[in-house]
Amino acid sequence: MKRIVLFFLLFAGLMQGIRADEGMWLPMFVKRLNHAEMQKMGLRLTPEEIYSVNNASLKDAIVGLSNSPTPNGYFCTGEIVSSQGLVFTNHHCAYDLIQKHSSVENDYLTNGFWAKSFAEELPNEGLTASILISMADVTDSVMAVLNDKMSPDERGAAIRKKTSELRKSFNPEGKYHVVVKSFFEGNEFYLFIYQVYRDVRLVGAPPSAIGKFGGDTDNWMWPRHTGDFAVLRIYTAPDGSPADYSKDNVPLKPKHHLPISLDGVQNGDFSMIWGFPGSTDRYLTSFGVNFNLEKQYPVIIDLFGKKLESWKQYMDADPAVRIQYASKYAQVANTWKYLIGQTRGLKRLNIMGRKQGEELQFSEWVSSDQALQEKYGNVLAELEAGYKAMGESIQPLLYNNMAGAGGAEIIGYASSFAQLRELLKPIPKADLPKDKAMAEKMRKEREDQVKKTIENLRNGIDDNFKNYYAPADQLVLQRMLEAYGKNMPENLQPDAFKNLMKRHKGNYEAAAADVFSRSMLSSPEKVEALLNKPSLKILENDPALQLADGFTGKMMEVAGGFRQAQASISKARRLWMAGLREMQPQRPFYPDANSTLRFTYGSVKDYIPADAVHYNYVTTHKGILEKEDPSNDEFIVPEKLKSLIETLDFGPYGDNGTLVTCFISTNDITGGNSGSPVINGKGELIGIAFDGNWEAMSGDIAFETDLQRTISVDIRYVLFVIDRYAGATNLIDELDIRKAEPQPIRVVNN
Repeated sequence: MKRIVLFFLLFAGLMQGIRADEGMWLPMFVKRLNHAEMQKMGLRLTPEEIYSVNNASLKDAIVGLSNSPTPNGYFCTGEIVSSQGLVFTNHHCAYDLIQKHSSVENDYLTNGFWAKSFAEELPNEGLTASILISMADVTDSVMAVLNDKMSPDERGAAIRKKTSELRKSFNPEGKYHVVVKSFFEGNEFYLFIYQVYRDVRLVGAPPSAIGKFGGDTDNWMWPRHTGDFAVLRIYTAPDGSPADYSKDNVPLKPKHHLPISLDGVQNGDFSMIWGFPGSTDRYLTSFGVNFNLEKQYPVIIDLFGKKLESWKQYMDADPAVRIQYASKYAQVANTWKYLIGQTRGLKRLNIMGRKQGEELQFSEWVSSDQALQEKYGNVLAELEAGYKAMGESIQPLLYNNMAGAGGAEIIGYASSFAQLRELLKPIPKADLPKDKAMAEKMRKEREDQVKKTIENLRNGIDDNFKNYYAPADQLVLQRMLEAYGKNMPENLQPDAFKNLMKRHKGNYEAAAADVFSRSMLSSPEKVEALLNKPSLKILENDPALQLADGFTGKMMEVAGGFRQAQASISKARRLWMAGLREMQPQRPFYPDANSTLRFTYGSVKDYIPADAVHYNYVTTHKGILEKEDPSNDEFIVPEKLKSLIETLDFGPYGDNGTLVTCFISTNDITGGNSGSPVINGKGELIGIAFDGNWEAMSGDIAFETDLQRTISVDIRYVLFVIDRYAGATNLIDELDIRKAEPQPIRVVNN
């Protein structure tokens, strides 16, 4: 009987593993693993047109957006849509850029921004765009320096040394950025070569009433009517090489750009998405799911919720504060709602039970063979013990980090003054050389260090306080102190916190007010005064810096135990992954997302989220007016947009009086895919991915075939906003826009 049960479990697992819509696939394997299935679903491109090292292909039109010149990951994706380096991405991906360029006088968040010429496009310091040149399997090279007797630290050191050598050997002239990443929990390794462009400018963005329509209420929800897009442009030096911003730079001439289709989508149409998905954990065990649900997520949800409430109170009262905190609020709110949704999905869909079933299958397979028992027999027990140990330290770690050192902004800012405080301390006599000249040289070097540190801190004042409002941060501090005091055992609380609360007899409001009143780090004027006359005594007695030290110290105390527990499961996770693949040799496994270029394929498709509820695969202009609420800033409809809708003035972007706004598909995406292109079977852009759906928020851990959908803005709505709403026809003229010719009806005479 056991063999029969095992057979059916294996068969079910195999069938689950080959669903066409599940999987974030590495492009170098498209011909071997995916192309035949994609052709059956409607793909018309050859493997070489999808991924090629020697010729232009789809991969050359996909960019990873980062804030680093040497990125190890990407916060969003974009796609090149013109021969002059024009890039489409999401409005929420460019939100921070739009906010930084905004002021009360030039409120691009509210009014939108459209450059009508190259000269009007806005530079963005630090923003980079990376394009993959090629990738390579370097598993054998890395595995050659590893063995099973290594400790986690020894293994990590060996991997770092070898990957450093590989990066140099694949980039001898230093022209590219090379990254090596592990896959399948360290069972495989791949190398990626990127060209990184450092001059990326803001070209266009709709007003938030379009680009963020629905706000937090509609976030992660379907149906959706959000024009979540923005327009960037990549610039290069005149010779086409990457360069820092310069007025002499010219638009990128890409190897490939995506043509745009006006044909629209139909239920069942093939859809393919390319991008840089950030992180998934599809092979997580039930022990990891339990750790998330019981130990980790509740703390983060609670603390983020308190922070959002505090900011919102002041953002609603003052337009200037709204602009200052818009980007920060959006980022925190997105994660907060995501974790709420994932918690709901994991419980509602019984992911724990499904994972336990997979573990039972694994245990039965292992018990069937002595060699398997020797290799994998302890894996599940080690994972269970490791996650239990992590659970004992994660909450103290989170509270000291998120409510303490990383709670109120003033505490994090105070930490940057710790170095100055240490440098202001006299050099101990015991540390000074006996030689007077050498001692004087050491004192002079210390003075120079102090001056340099003061200069760096002074240069950072504007950046810190530009998007900062002290009353809002004071309320955050009050609520973070309260959450910390009520949830952290007294023996894990730092003296600075206990002394502060004793001084104010447990009154958190008074304690927060006292910190802001006495700290020299609560306003730019106070900081300037401190740096003009730096004082060791003042820094040592600054309440914000004392709290920063205390929270950081306690965080370091508990972090050691957490890291040790993490290390204890690293080998077990690697063996678990290896065992799953060995158990199901015919299953085409895909690796978890890790911010490397992937593609996913599926279909435009409606779905049934609950009994007696059916969601269509598209939304239209009608829903915008149905949701309109002038009293709610999340559902305001700009007058011009309203007029265009009421008069059905959709231009070539509508179809028989209907303008499609968004659509859904079965594609498998996650964070980092924001801004990814949705491409039809002919390689044409049909939409821009921007969200997932509420009913399948557990998707990063377990893909839900019947429920999981990617939400994308229809490219015709994007073009409608650029053209009919904004009048930015200069951008429309750049695009390669296509529409299929109608096929004649042919009468066949029998």
